Amino acid sequence: MTSAALAAVALMAAGCSSGSESAQPTAVPSSTTSGAVSPTGVPSSLVGMHVEGAEAGLWPSAPFGALRLWDNGTAWSQIELEPGVYKWDNLEGILENAESKGMTDILMVLGTTPEWNAKKISPDDYPQPGAASAPKDMKAWDAWVTEVATRYKGRITAYQIWNEANLKNFWNGTPEEMAELTKRAYDIIKAIDPEALVVSASPSTRLTGPFEKFFPAYLTALAAKQWPIDVVAIHTYPTADGDPVARGAVIAKVNDFLKAANAPDLPLWDTELNYGLAGPGDLPRQEITGAKAAGWVVRTYIDDLRYGVGRSYWYIWTQKPYDLLGIQAYPGSDGEQGFFALENWVFGSEFDGCTESGNAVTCEFTRDGQTSVVAWAETGEAKYTAPEGAQLVCDPLANCVETTPGAEITLTEVPIRIYTQV
Repeated sequence: MTSAALAAVALMAAGCSSGSESAQPTAVPSSTTSGAVSPTGVPSSLVGMHVEGAEAGLWPSAPFGALRLWDNGTAWSQIELEPGVYKWDNLEGILENAESKGMTDILMVLGTTPEWNAKKISPDDYPQPGAASAPKDMKAWDAWVTEVATRYKGRITAYQIWNEANLKNFWNGTPEEMAELTKRAYDIIKAIDPEALVVSASPSTRLTGPFEKFFPAYLTALAAKQWPIDVVAIHTYPTADGDPVARGAVIAKVNDFLKAANAPDLPLWDTELNYGLAGPGDLPRQEITGAKAAGWVVRTYIDDLRYGVGRSYWYIWTQKPYDLLGIQAYPGSDGEQGFFALENWVFGSEFDGCTESGNAVTCEFTRDGQTSVVAWAETGEAKYTAPEGAQLVCDPLANCVETTPGAEITLTEVPIRIYTQV
């Protein structure tokens, strides 16, 4: 197989996608050559998922290792309909479904505020009026957290305090009030279920003004309460024209804020993300399909290994296309295929680090004594020479061609996997 033919294959994979060109290169974190994984290889919990209809028995065929409960009718305002009156149907349904599939890594979002306990009620609140309010009665929050932690001890493994608390339609209280909710929940949960993890409220990073106003203040308030969390959470949806490189720059900014706050060395989780969502402002939604969609899924999770993000929860697996999203993950979609590629390329492998050379990124993995390289161009194209022992090149849609050591390959933004045998 000639180098020209290999280049054609790589370019063909990139040509399968549609939508706008990726954003211009932006700064990425400096820690891009290593990442912590378990002693037995990269765990499937690196890949988290939201699942539409999981409360009604639906479940993806795509592989993933952790489940986040959001948009499943399991928020506080959707369960405690009156003080002390609970409707557990959706939560019971999703847990029974997950457990029947062998899924035991469950993250539940504790907010939002029921209307009966809201200080401020707005029709724009999500998922219903009053949901974004700080509670009028903090003791009602304590009672809610106590009820959930007691009822689901050992079944729910992590609790997130709030969703996108820097956006007014999700939270219109102060960062200090959110830190108070965090501390109260932490103390209650640890007293009832010490093994459960407490995850911070997750700011959305795509609107820089609200993010930079809320996140440092929330960190300062958490520091004053002796850091009552086990995990720091963020949401890294880039702007509509953003790509994985732009997401890397956001992670770098988050780490800068954590450093400035003298935060302890806590795991960082990205508890919700996708690409191409419309905004901010007039930026239109981008439709990302083909090998580009699958490839950006793969890059996202390998970037997590590069940048030290413990896991990321993809939003969202659905039964059919969902117009909000740039990358779809419904059955048979190109984006869904990216999760199968991660299972084949990454899960259970030892991550041996990544190297950047110009615009090219190469990441090495070892599994069962066999090594492989996943490589891509951060933006545009880059030249790459197939390593010693190279035998096969595959894209995330499982299109493969043979190769030989020393062959010149043109990398694109769609990652490829080079199988080697030494």
